[in-house]
Parts: sequence; C-alpha cells; structure tokens
Amino acid sequence: MKVLRLDTSARKDNSVSRALTSRFLAGLRADVEIIHRDLSDPVPLIGADWVAAAFMPDTERTEALRGSLAVSDALIEELQAADLLVIGLPVYNFTIPASLKLWLDQVCRANVTFRHTADGPVGLLEGKRAVLIYASGGTRFDSEEDFASDYMRHVLGFIGIDDVRFITDENQISDEAVLASAEADAGRPGRNLASGSSAALAS
Repeated sequence: MKVLRLDTSARKDNSVSRALTSRFLAGLRADVEIIHRDLSDPVPLIGADWVAAAFMPDTERTEALRGSLAVSDALIEELQAADLLVIGLPVYNFTIPASLKLWLDQVCRANVTFRHTADGPVGLLEGKRAVLIYASGGTRFDSEEDFASDYMRHVLGFIGIDDVRFITDENQISDEAVLASAEADAGRPGRNLASGSSAALAS
C-alpha cells in the first residue's frame, strides 16, 4: 500500500498535527510505502498561464505553458499513486491552512482528477481513502464554526475520494486531556485501516 502524507502546519517543530500524523502512520503495517509532502514549503499559486494551460489540449500547449503545469503534474502523480491520503489538518481561523488550499488548487484539474458531465462533475480518483488529523486550538469538530471538515469532505469527494475519516484533537488550549485522547486514537486505527477497516475513526 502507498500512502501520501501531507503536513500542512506552518510549524515544523512542536506541531500537534504533525505529531499525531506520525503516530497514526507508525501504526501502519511495515511494508507501507510513504510519500511525504511538507506544505510548510508551500506550492506556488496558480496563475493566468496555469489556467490557460489547464483548459487547452496538451497538443496546443507551448513548452512554457507545459512548464506552468509542472508542479501540478508532479502533485497529481503523487496523489494518483497513493492508496491512502493522510493529511495533518490544523485549523487556522476556522478553516484549512492556506498551504493546503494551494495544494488543492494544484490537484483539482478538469479531465485529470475530475471531469464535467451532463449530470455534474465526476471525480476520477476512485478507490482511495483519506484520513485527516484534525487539530484545533478551540474550534470544535463539526460545529457551526468549523468550516474545515465539511470543506475537506466536499473537495476530496469532488475529485473522487469519498471515504474520508477524521481523527480529532479539539480545544487544545482549554483541555489538555483531549491531546492524550487523540494520541491514543491515532495509535489505534492504523493497522486496521491498512487492512481495510476504519471503524475506529470518526466518519
């Protein structure tokens, strides 16, 4: 099994989401191959050349336009190769980090990871699963103030990843016991998930 790990926290040290993501991955079976993408070194913004190139046939692209899609191509290749996507998801100002939005803008590409049909968009990345390590200093998971989890469910589903689960560490500032509980949750489900069971995770 191949796993794509995305770290999105701005902090490389003392990051709760990174620590919990590592704990989760440590529970996977030994033969798992992990691809690691650290978005604290952010991917570039999409620009006018990217948009122009993305919406024309490859035969019509100049070398410069193909170059504008090079990062997107590499990120999509990583995602296509993965069976399981594991995202460390710290909640910043009630939603996802900007670094993660930059990554999503690069990998959501018409006719590559989704396509439009008469019945609406269809995701092309079928048969994959995602686990998101939700870490928040005060925003409760699935609360009215949480604009991160529903968005991630929607956008991952948009590209075909419908099996999306969460491990949650909420309210770190006011409840230190939550972190211990989340660490225990992160340590439990890895082996089960690797073999096809994800019952230990929040759906």
